[in-house]
Amino acid sequence: MDLQLKEKIIIVTGGARGIGAAIALACGDEGAIPVIVDRSADAADQVQSQIHRKGAISHFIQTELADPANCKRAVDETVRTFGRVDGLVNNAGRNDGVGLERGDPGRFMDSIKDNLLHYYAMAHYSLPYLKRTRGPIVNIGSKVAATGQGNTSGYAASKGGVLGLTREWAAELLSYNIRVNCVVPAEVLTPLYESWLKTFPDPEEKLRAILARIPLEKRMTKPAEIAATTVFLLSAQSGHTTGQELCVDGGYVHLDRALT
Repeated sequence: MDLQLKEKIIIVTGGARGIGAAIALACGDEGAIPVIVDRSADAADQVQSQIHRKGAISHFIQTELADPANCKRAVDETVRTFGRVDGLVNNAGRNDGVGLERGDPGRFMDSIKDNLLHYYAMAHYSLPYLKRTRGPIVNIGSKVAATGQGNTSGYAASKGGVLGLTREWAAELLSYNIRVNCVVPAEVLTPLYESWLKTFPDPEEKLRAILARIPLEKRMTKPAEIAATTVFLLSAQSGHTTGQELCVDGGYVHLDRALT
């Protein structure tokens, strides 16, 4: 299947690690040019090396996305370098454990700023260019918005906001023929996830307990599987899909818990 992404300029926030890195690599594999927006130059260098070894092109912008001014600068640099924006993947964020009991209003608002504000800012500043190219937006959400987890109010509220904004933007941007969709992972073994596992007395036992609750194949979702769905939603092959939440999670969210 030709996804028709060759030479498309795709901004990927948090594109240096985990799911974001997998998305950047998948974009490169499809002939697109991923613009990796991330704070880590070392991690971005590793991803870019993999992309370039395959003969593809990428670009890295090092910044801290919690500041909306940096989001604007990232979009401006992309346009200065390539002249356009053909798609946006909002991905950056982390489950920071700011809960109701183990938290406070200040930390809660910081979590919203770190995990949701830049989704809006990147879309806002990219919009004039996406209108010219009819470029799609793909937001990366989380099952936490649908299931809850406990002790992560800030992240849950942010990811709930991502789902709401996906539908809202899909409605608002209909007249520009801009599609907006959300990919919703559940359990994906990223470096951040591995760090979280290490906070438990027996990480291997915790992992086994998690795997037992994943209906399909009792395994974690691969970052590349999230990336495959994302690049499909960026492509012309999904040209009549908008306002959707696609769960790539082995049935974690929607199948009956009795199955596990």
